[in-house]
Amino acid sequence: MKRRQVLIGIAAGVSLSPALALAQRRTPVIGLLDAGERLAWWGNFRKQMHELGYVEGKSVAYEARYARGKYTELPAMVEDLLRKRVDIIVTAGTEASLSASRATETVPIVTATGGDHVSRGLALSLAKPGRNLTGMTSIASELTGKRVELMRQMRPKLARAAVVWHATNVGSMPQMRELEAATRSAKIALHNVGIRKAQELADGFAGAAQNGAEAVFVVMGALTFGERHNIAALSLKHRLPSMHGAAEMVEAGGLASYGTNYYDLFRRAAGYVDRILKGANPGELAIEQPSKFDLVINLKTAKALDFAVPQDVLLRATRVVD
Repeated sequence: MKRRQVLIGIAAGVSLSPALALAQRRTPVIGLLDAGERLAWWGNFRKQMHELGYVEGKSVAYEARYARGKYTELPAMVEDLLRKRVDIIVTAGTEASLSASRATETVPIVTATGGDHVSRGLALSLAKPGRNLTGMTSIASELTGKRVELMRQMRPKLARAAVVWHATNVGSMPQMRELEAATRSAKIALHNVGIRKAQELADGFAGAAQNGAEAVFVVMGALTFGERHNIAALSLKHRLPSMHGAAEMVEAGGLASYGTNYYDLFRRAAGYVDRILKGANPGELAIEQPSKFDLVINLKTAKALDFAVPQDVLLRATRVVD
């Protein structure tokens, strides 16, 4: 009788423990859920997984879902991943993390990017998340003040600026609050261009120019990121030097960016997946903040705007696009 009770207890433990469940599976399946588009960042994640010993098709399999800024599709994507019995879901973007967290309290979730996980209710604390979610935070909102400072250094007499952001993206809202506070402190009047769809960008930029904006801040989000080429073209059309949160925005034609190195975040996210596959409890793995930041300047765009980037800013740049 005692032996039967022990066996039942072991079986119950296997059903409740993700680590033990993973150990019973020959090839773990990792779900990749992105609120935006498929980017080279995910390639860096897979590369790091390979370097950690996971060979795709042999010792690991991936199920990828990209919402391309259509947040309403995320819940269905998560449900599809769960039906495919993924062992871990790796997310990019606050909206993706929220959708995954609402759908499951048992499947481990590793965030490759995102804002304040604690304020969103995704974790109890950074040091000890306490639930089924852990990973990286890109702390985008805390970098906003630095972007305002850099734009003021490049345009010392800046008095009026515009902000372009996705008004229905919960991950962008903290950045907006930070930007409003930073520009208010710098005595820069801010014209709000909150868009809900890409088709609103042209009118938004025209309105900003008519309002006397001398520069534009673009808040990072899946929609604005996906429209980076359009935003760069509109910035150039209306002669507005632009400041961004990712290097890819500058590669698309924006003037400057200061922000987290996303390649590094996705690389580090792979380490979390490795530890969880080896038995770690995600609720006990501390959420980490970024340690690498990039300042990128596009000199070709500066020339087209007839905009002189100060030498001291250029010397601090991680990379110059020309």
